Amino acid sequence: LAADEVEINVLYCGICHSDISMIDNDWELSSYPLVAGHEVVGEIAQLGSSVNGFTVGQKVGLGWLSDFCEQCDECHTGDENLCADLTGTIVGHHGGFADKVRANANSVIALPEGIDLKTAGPLLCGGITVFNPLVQFGIKPTDKVAVIGIGGLGHMALQFLNAWGCEITAFTSESKKQEALDMGAHYAINSRDEAELSSLSGKFDLILSTVNVKLDWNLYLSKLKPRGRLVFVGATLDPLDVMVPNLIEGQKTISGSDTGSINTISRMLKFAQQHNIQPIIEVLPFDKINDGITKLRSGNVRYRVVLEK
Repeated sequence: LAADEVEINVLYCGICHSDISMIDNDWELSSYPLVAGHEVVGEIAQLGSSVNGFTVGQKVGLGWLSDFCEQCDECHTGDENLCADLTGTIVGHHGGFADKVRANANSVIALPEGIDLKTAGPLLCGGITVFNPLVQFGIKPTDKVAVIGIGGLGHMALQFLNAWGCEITAFTSESKKQEALDMGAHYAINSRDEAELSSLSGKFDLILSTVNVKLDWNLYLSKLKPRGRLVFVGATLDPLDVMVPNLIEGQKTISGSDTGSINTISRMLKFAQQHNIQPIIEVLPFDKINDGITKLRSGNVRYRVVLEK
């Protein structure tokens, strides 16, 4: 164990689509053998000799980050998730589909007292993925926000945005409309209903896309207010087909976001606890991990899979 590392006994670990992307080398970042798992909840087993601020037995979390340089401009300004030399928990590093995982203490997150450990794991990746844009792009409680896709990310986005105070519209399938309303959306629109879509032009301050499929992005840009923003948190691999005049007219913006800083993750966890925001999960024992991966691949999960020791 390195002097600046923490060893964690894994209690729970979520299965995320990013794990499958790494298993399949979709992003051409993978090296094998690969141990995935980056939504880790556990307790500290050992502390490196120079680690302060943690205690053995303490409940902690580990998300996408396992180390960062602490020297670059991004690290110095509290944006260590943008560090060019960061270590991803499952990128050239063994992740949480294991009994134990190690990480630099700078990336280990103390969990709030009393948080539900079973549901905390998905917050460390999916939760921060949808929370970070609210912080980074200055989303206000008076803003009108749309969420594309009500799945593993989108169902958490609805809960966070509702607690944030925003008016929320969910773009989803007909079969999920009532579920979206139950999870915090004020309006639910069938994304295949052209008549419903046509009534929404110029309505939204923010559109958050949580899907990984190609859509008519020019159509969604037309739904933004002037200076509105389309933010991608779902990693579609298809090139964007966007007419530049659709951005110029109205000074609209397209952005992306993945995880957040350690400080923002801590804030997100406290916010989630204060507002009783919990991912909807299916729990499986660790020895059923392959079943969980198969289920996630099939798209039949409502809405996150969590492995339990």
